[in-house]
Amino acid sequence: MNVDQIVVFAIFFGVFALLIYGRWRYDLVALGALFTGLLAGVVPVSKAFAGFGHPATMIVAMVLVVSRGLMNSGAVHHIARLVADGTQSVSRHILLLGGVGAALSTVMNNVAALAMLMPVDIESAHKAGRSPAVSLMPLSFATILGGMVTMIGTPPNIIIAQFSRDAGGTAFGFFSFAPVGLACAIAGLVFIALIGWRLIPKQRAAVNSPQALLDMKGYTAEVVVGEESPIVGKMMPELDEVAAEAGVVVAGLVRRGKRLAGRARRAKVRAGDILVLEASPAAIDRFVGSLKLGYIGEDRHRREAGADLSLSEVVVPRGSRLDGRSADEARLLSSYGITLLGISRQGKPSRERVRRIPIQGGDVLLLLGPPDRLAEVSARLGTLTLADRGLTVTRHGRAWLAVGLFAAAVVLASTGLVPLAVALIGVVVAYAVTDIVPPRQLYESIDWPVVVLLGALIPLGTALEETGGTALLASGLVGLSAGFPAWVAVMILLAATMSLSDVLNNNATALVAAPVAIEVARALDARPDAFLMAVAVGASCAFLTPIGHQNNTLVMGPGGYSFGDYWRMGLPLELMVVAVGLPAILIVWPL
Repeated sequence: MNVDQIVVFAIFFGVFALLIYGRWRYDLVALGALFTGLLAGVVPVSKAFAGFGHPATMIVAMVLVVSRGLMNSGAVHHIARLVADGTQSVSRHILLLGGVGAALSTVMNNVAALAMLMPVDIESAHKAGRSPAVSLMPLSFATILGGMVTMIGTPPNIIIAQFSRDAGGTAFGFFSFAPVGLACAIAGLVFIALIGWRLIPKQRAAVNSPQALLDMKGYTAEVVVGEESPIVGKMMPELDEVAAEAGVVVAGLVRRGKRLAGRARRAKVRAGDILVLEASPAAIDRFVGSLKLGYIGEDRHRREAGADLSLSEVVVPRGSRLDGRSADEARLLSSYGITLLGISRQGKPSRERVRRIPIQGGDVLLLLGPPDRLAEVSARLGTLTLADRGLTVTRHGRAWLAVGLFAAAVVLASTGLVPLAVALIGVVVAYAVTDIVPPRQLYESIDWPVVVLLGALIPLGTALEETGGTALLASGLVGLSAGFPAWVAVMILLAATMSLSDVLNNNATALVAAPVAIEVARALDARPDAFLMAVAVGASCAFLTPIGHQNNTLVMGPGGYSFGDYWRMGLPLELMVVAVGLPAILIVWPL
């Protein structure tokens, strides 16, 4: 290896290590890698921002806005309601709702599809008297599978489509992914509906009662002792009996901003003290009412909204405005006018101050505030409301208009009359003009960390190729398959990409693996189509961990899953995708 190759490989090794470590957001890691590449000279200054003007970056951003428009139209909600009524068997429920999720993911961002269907799934679990843990993970997997079917179903397909235009083979169009993706999606959906959900650990169903999220245990919450409270002047141990009756554990006492650790049990309760509780939302409310306690910020809320206050449970996706920040750092009360009442992380309480706990992707938050503001602030922060509040149709009577505009863009792009990026820009403009997506929501709809990730890593991917790094990786892969038919190299590439996607962002995986796929094809004197399609399939299949795909992170808290739960259903699902996807690739895209 020459010096430039060593530098580029070192940068990508650092990127992979930091992404797996997970301490810093992936967009910041990507920007840091780009900056390092510029300093080292492997990325020319003239190409530093080429990634932000790349068609793939623009298409990803536009797809996210289009997804918001389809959500705002209300069409998705009505479809979901028709198939999920809580009376079907688990297998039928997963097959129907998962089928809707997979179908939606073919034309909209799969994270958005899951976000819309999660409350429907949870409500169905309540009606059926079963745990939402049984169906949330299958729903997540179904939406991921559906994204494999079209170019815009998942960002890796968009990235692969752009690489295919420069690879010397077939330029992948909107439906080029359908033959292989549809075969994998159908086989995968049947598997998770009939067998997969049965592989979820039984203790998850036992922990999540039929009340599920509305009665979720494991919240750490803080309440204020008022001057009229009957517990003023009492010793802390005297609260144990009434706390037990309410189903609450009094875990600590905060006075003058400091938590009394070992001394709390020997302290007398004073007015203005903050009690740290561990309980469900319903138990917290009972305890507060019986002892005349109060919520932090409650006086402000009532001054601004009268007596109308509400509790809301939301899940935090990775990359949202709260990810990595505490409530104090995000200024939830002072800037947004809502109170973080409690936080639950995989159903486990925390021993830290609630407002100072750094919030992580997958956490479930219990928020207090006026109902209208809770919904508005949840959308601004990028969190997902779990309790079903009717999911009102925000743009009445415009469902068909939203669908029609999008369908027209698909027809124009798939027939080659207009480039896909241009067609999607037209849809976004039309959505804004018709108020399907109000102008204020246009930029809120875009997942900017993903845009930054693409913009930063595309120049580094080019550097990997221009320094000969991709050729070096390709020669190693060809060496592994030496003496075997060329399809073995396709299988190895598929498996390697799938393994990377389980621990890395799938966009980063596609950006790194696509150039390698092209080099492998050149080394074997084969068409690149099958190799690129293998990367597309592998980059989309992140089923072994909660960190490989954002959808898996979203269901982790509400489902009460642990890190090790995913591989139980995910591993056989990935093996099935290989068994179905590899023959489909070789049939549709012969070497």
